Amino acid sequence: MRSKTSANLSTGKRAKARAGIEQALASGDIAQAAELAEALLRAGERDTMLLNLAAWRREEAGDYAGAHRLLRAALKIAPGDVMVLGAIGAVLRKEGQLREALAVLDRVVAAEPRHAAAWLERGYTLDALRETAAASESYRRALAVDPNLAPALGRLADTAARRGEAEAARDLARRALALQPHDPAATFALATLAIEARDGAAAEADLRTLLAAEPSGDDRTRALTLLGDALDRQDRIDEAFASYTQAQANFRKVYGDVLSPGPDRPSHRAYIETIARQVTAAPAVREVPPVEGEAATHVFLIGYPRSGTTLVENILASAPGVVALEERDTLADTDDVLVRNDGTMRDLDSLDAAEIARFRAAYWSRVRGYGGDVAGKLFVDMNPLGGIKLPIIARLFPNARVLIMRRDPRDVVLSCFRINFTPSPAAWAFSDLGDAARHYAALMDLTERCREHLPLAFHEVRYDRLVTHFEETVRAMAAFIGLAWTEDFRRFDRTAQTRGVQTASATQVRRGLYDGRGQWHRYADHLAPALPILRPWIERYGFEV
Repeated sequence: MRSKTSANLSTGKRAKARAGIEQALASGDIAQAAELAEALLRAGERDTMLLNLAAWRREEAGDYAGAHRLLRAALKIAPGDVMVLGAIGAVLRKEGQLREALAVLDRVVAAEPRHAAAWLERGYTLDALRETAAASESYRRALAVDPNLAPALGRLADTAARRGEAEAARDLARRALALQPHDPAATFALATLAIEARDGAAAEADLRTLLAAEPSGDDRTRALTLLGDALDRQDRIDEAFASYTQAQANFRKVYGDVLSPGPDRPSHRAYIETIARQVTAAPAVREVPPVEGEAATHVFLIGYPRSGTTLVENILASAPGVVALEERDTLADTDDVLVRNDGTMRDLDSLDAAEIARFRAAYWSRVRGYGGDVAGKLFVDMNPLGGIKLPIIARLFPNARVLIMRRDPRDVVLSCFRINFTPSPAAWAFSDLGDAARHYAALMDLTERCREHLPLAFHEVRYDRLVTHFEETVRAMAAFIGLAWTEDFRRFDRTAQTRGVQTASATQVRRGLYDGRGQWHRYADHLAPALPILRPWIERYGFEV
């Protein structure tokens, strides 16, 4: 039923509202245009422009489901409309449906190659998927259509800064800021360079200027996180922690509707705990069929985010004959088949030879699809949260070797709290110190259960030993996986620069052997609520209490 206000919107007022929309759009006032569009929708009018504008307003408010509904209604009116499809792609990205978003956006740019906004949004989506090279190419395609597209310049600047390409980053950032003085990505690029140069004050000034412009969503989260880093550089620890806390609160505000645990959406920790309860005995050991094109030696590198897995991956990737993949979902084909969303696993002993062969072939197909030509080589599959998959790994790849990265739990959990991760159920856990500590404990419990029960070969690599006794630690690790020592291992920083590092550890790995031990001491008071949860693991792993 229409409200009295809507019903009384006369033909003349409707025409005036439409004229107001055109005027608002011409002046760049999208918010005013969207408000007028919603008034016309309430009055019973329907067209793609009105629905698209109303969807924009819902999207800005974080109501992605509401925005999606309006855009689907617009698509029914105009099937194949590239503007509507582009907007749907943006909403899908913000809902965390990245592959679905990319498919829609690929369709848009194929239909209309001069749709600069779609190329830009496609770049955002590829960035979220950590396909940085493809994202950069998409930004360049956007700029080929519209050279004054500041967000594309800003994103390229941000990528260059994270790769350590300071001169290129500054040039791109300045061009973006000349067009759009508060472009978030360009500001992040300059702040990142300043923080790396230990100029926390300069980074702080840039970030406070950006925050005064009231960025929203992920941009606000990242600005507050980098501000924390800038304040940390100046040893203003209480202020830094407050900024990290604000960043994580904003993350939860933005993604609460799609990530917060509930009756129909168990937490990531609960998912891990459910898997752990099912690891009670070793599966039957059976021969597995070979797969054409598989690696000669298969290594899984696991641990926990911020434990040093990226460092070890790049050390190993420096050796001849080694191929490494960085945090790719190589076992995705087992999701919802061998393990459900609540963590309940199928009886893995019940898998017959044909099923095992199919899952193994799908795994190696994904590896090749991600760019890993591994035939006859040593392949390192790095995923910090890979401990979750150990029961499946033991069944499908019983001959694989497993490297477990260990770092002081206090440094690990604090570092996770201080980082912007791609939105995911695990990232939700990291956004609260207590939740992060409980999540850490759950994964360590699962990993230890797997070490006790599963017939896999495990080797522990300790971060503290790696940064203080590099050659001795790397020699032992290399011998475990069948590699001879090579001086190339020492050149992992060059490997990281050449390959590009997509994880949050990019800055540290590029600078060489970075000793990140003991950072938690400066934040000991702030870590206090998490310490009782972490203490059993601190003691078990032999770190000083």
